[in-house]
Formats: sequence, structure tokens, C-alpha cells
Amino acid sequence: MLSPEDWSAVRLTFKLASVTTVLLLLVGTPIAWWLARTRSWWKGPIGAVVALPIVLPPTVLGFYLLLLMGPSGPVGQFTQWAGIGLLPFSFAGLVVASVFYSLPFVVQPIQNAFEAIGDRPLEAAATLRASKFDAFFTVAVPLARPGFLTAGILGFAHTVGEFGVVLMIGGNIPDKTRVVSVQIYDHVEALEYANAYWLAGAMVAFSFLVLLALYTLNPTGRRK
Repeated sequence: MLSPEDWSAVRLTFKLASVTTVLLLLVGTPIAWWLARTRSWWKGPIGAVVALPIVLPPTVLGFYLLLLMGPSGPVGQFTQWAGIGLLPFSFAGLVVASVFYSLPFVVQPIQNAFEAIGDRPLEAAATLRASKFDAFFTVAVPLARPGFLTAGILGFAHTVGEFGVVLMIGGNIPDKTRVVSVQIYDHVEALEYANAYWLAGAMVAFSFLVLLALYTLNPTGRRK
């Protein structure tokens, strides 16, 4: 059965995934909108940067984030100057790293949904004297709802399953940065296979339920 330490890791993991998903939707939506609408030459390079975490080893991303947010990095120097302190080995650091690591899993579904809308609905809104701001929130966002649903589910699930990035940035501090994936690693390293079995089994069940929700709730995943 799950120990108190296991439950603490579970609570911290879901807290991290919830905060990260909200931030990802706020940050990823304007990026996805720009990538879907722009014809700029910069679309290719920026799209590639957003998608980098898909192919980049998590430890590589974690290493560079650690350098940026460390005491000698530009982000670390700024946070120290602002009185925030250093982000590595803190919950805030885990959130920042998770946002970078899961960004493509949120941006790409929303971008695809925006691209599928086309120009006609927005042009129709413009003929009714709707501003670009109004057209975005009253036309584009409702029509792209399946993309937002997919993005939210994938962003949350991907954050829950993180290991390399969170270990590099957060370390292994109980009740502060020790998430489920790190807790499983600790159990295996200590040869506590029974504890690892329960946590790993819970992760498998969670992953299945996430995919089931994705294919069931998303209208685009249904057969017509």
C-alpha cells in the first residue's frame, strides 16, 4: 500500500501538474494563435524552438535551465536581485521547468485547432464589426475548444510523468520537490519493489484514464 511519503509525492505531483497546466494554457494560447495565423519567416524557427522538448533529452533541457536559473545565470541573478531567491530546488523552479518541458504538448493541439478554423469565421465576424479581440474570444476560442481540451489533458498528464527535468531542477527534497516519478526511482534504488509496484501501477492506471478521457471527450477523436 501507499506510505505517507508516497501520498505526499502524489499530492505534490498533482499540485505541480495543476499549476503548470494553467500557466501552459495562458502562455501557450497566444503562441499557438501567432503560429497559426502568421506568415512570417520566423514561424519555422519559433515553432522548432517550441517543439524542442519533444526530441531533446530531459536531462539536457534540465541542465540548461539549471545554468540559467543558477546563481551565475541571468535568470538566477535577476531573481536574486528581485529578492525572490534562487529557483532551483524549489517548487517554483519545478513549475518553470515543467512549463518549458510540456509547452509543445499544449501549443501544438491548440495551434492545430486554430488552423482548422480557417479564415471565413473570422472574416464573417469582421463584417459584423467585431474587433480582433472580440473575434478571438467569441469565435476562435469556442471553435478551438477540442484543441484546448486535448492540450489541457496532455499538458497535465505530461507534467505528471516528468522525471529527468524535475530531478535536475528540483532534486529530491521530501514534501518540496519529490514528485511521484522520483519517489518510484527512490523505491527501486532502495530495492523496495512492493512500494514501487503500487506507485507504478497507479501511474499506469492514471495514464490509461487520461488517454480514455482524451479519446472519449474530444469530439475529433470520435468516429462519425
